[in-house]
Amino acid sequence: MKAIIIDDERLARNELRRMVEAAGGVELIGEAAEAEQAIALIGQHRPDLIFLDIQMPGCDGFGLLERLDAAPAVIFTTAFDRYALRAFEVSALDYLLKPVAPERLAAALVKAAALHRAAPGAAGAPDRVLGRGQRIFVRDGDHCWFVAVEQIMLIESEGNYARLWFDGHRPVVPRSLNAIGDRLDPAMFFRANRRQIINLACIEAIAPWPNDGYLVRLTGGIEIEMSRRQARLFQAAQRF
Repeated sequence: MKAIIIDDERLARNELRRMVEAAGGVELIGEAAEAEQAIALIGQHRPDLIFLDIQMPGCDGFGLLERLDAAPAVIFTTAFDRYALRAFEVSALDYLLKPVAPERLAAALVKAAALHRAAPGAAGAPDRVLGRGQRIFVRDGDHCWFVAVEQIMLIESEGNYARLWFDGHRPVVPRSLNAIGDRLDPAMFFRANRRQIINLACIEAIAPWPNDGYLVRLTGGIEIEMSRRQARLFQAAQRF
């Protein structure tokens, strides 16, 4: 299991590195003191796990995650316990309060190893494709989530932004529909029309629609009009 430490304090990085190496089971492949360096390291090495400080100058830990296309497993490390609730609200793997206790680190690493065994190869998936087993970090105001790609039912254009539908939530993210669509696995998602991308696994029914289109009903009764052009592509691919 490969990991990166991200913390703006050199002494904190040194101490955590010493503890992780002593615990074993993790290969530390890099360290970063700020967001830009961390993003470059994550893109280059594709770690399974990151140890992430929350409060850092310029861009905090949540802001860093928001800039990643796909998020590895995250163990937050911070000296401020007021961030604990928010960290767990976004489904972080664990939360370690500084100074980190060896037994808490050991427990967090057990969780990380279990997750890694359950989803082998997810971190090493092709860089241009977001598919099953990968997660993205989504922030909308004060609300944050780690979302498995397969949980996303529908993606709608909102100008230069996009709205994601998953588990009853509908946050808006600062990326265009085209930018997101270019990264999605075409075996999982299909562009229904100019404004909407649907998760194929969420289709419950398809019915004919005027102008040779389709009316697609998704999980929960959501109805999407598929354009004539896309209906032909859909039919040619025998999607349903």
